[in-house]
Amino acid sequence: MALLHFWDIKHGIIKGEGVPSMAPPSFSLYLFAFFFLSHPHTQNKKRKIQSIMHAAHWEKQGSITVKDTDIPTLQAGQVLVRVAASGLCGTDMHICHGETPHATAKVIIGHEFSGYVEAIHESVRSPLQVGDLVAIDPNMPCNGCTFCRNKKYHLCPNLDCIGVTVNGGMAQYVAVPVRAAVPVPKGVTPAVAALTEPLSCVIHAVDQGSVKTGDRVLVIGAGPIGLMTMALCANSGARVSVIEPNEMRRANATKTFGATDAFAPGELQIGDPLLGHGFDVVFECVGRAQTMSDALTFAKAGATVVWVGVARTDAEVVVFPFDVYRRELTIKSTYTNPYGMERAVKVLADNKINWAQLISHQFPMDQFDEAWKVFAGGQGMKVVITP
Repeated sequence: MALLHFWDIKHGIIKGEGVPSMAPPSFSLYLFAFFFLSHPHTQNKKRKIQSIMHAAHWEKQGSITVKDTDIPTLQAGQVLVRVAASGLCGTDMHICHGETPHATAKVIIGHEFSGYVEAIHESVRSPLQVGDLVAIDPNMPCNGCTFCRNKKYHLCPNLDCIGVTVNGGMAQYVAVPVRAAVPVPKGVTPAVAALTEPLSCVIHAVDQGSVKTGDRVLVIGAGPIGLMTMALCANSGARVSVIEPNEMRRANATKTFGATDAFAPGELQIGDPLLGHGFDVVFECVGRAQTMSDALTFAKAGATVVWVGVARTDAEVVVFPFDVYRRELTIKSTYTNPYGMERAVKVLADNKINWAQLISHQFPMDQFDEAWKVFAGGQGMKVVITP
């Protein structure tokens, strides 16, 4: 078949090597035209975007409301993302109840999400193309403070966060800085890609714990964050135990996410930590004062304790300084996900763990109220909205 230089389907004009200049359009040409115009990139470029969308707003303390709002207008340096999957997170619950001091009133929530690039501002220079699936890094630093200049942008005092301080991804569309749009490898579904942000936070937590092959690791809490923590630690060669009150989650921890032992609260007993009994690394993934205190109890001498869970702003933990001194404990915390997004999408793409099993419920946006009830009631695992 001759190589066609160009064609005009409308007039049936075809020009190419060895092809008459006014040859009638063949069946093959019509077939080619059909598939070309059906290609998602072509469709996306031609799709007319509506002006109104559905979005979940934090309207008042204790309430998240879905209502119509304008689709955002692209600004310089931004891409418009058509949201494909958006996960509910404990931070959303904190925002709802007024427990996140830096959250903006009436903000559209949603900071764990993926979607397809719908439009790109003309000022953007990026390999991204319309139609690409991307996961969104919600953290937007100022790039001008001492923390940003010293590779600690997650500690930026002027940090904006998509879905917390600026409108987020619990909506049909969202405009984000191009640096926030992380390309998702082929084979990763939009729902699994929405796990990128929480997994990137867990990667930071495991980095903080400096887990080594052969370490004994304890994870307190087997929610999505706890299960991700177990999986990463187990895959690094550690022996992982978990404490979790929910029997279904304990079973999930041992069956799918790499835990060797699973205990209900109060079941696990250790000997004298000064004699080497206990755990090398303990991750608290609940965010309650009691479990944060318990994490110290299970740490053997020389251990590292990482507080991963987000506590209430008024929570207090009793720590005995002499005990920390005598056991030479290291207590660390984690805040967001510095430089973890690309690492997270690679882990998801490797598929060594069936990450889709973290997602227990998916709801369309018009069933958001039902989704919120499931989420708030602690049913299942990760609840995802597909706007």
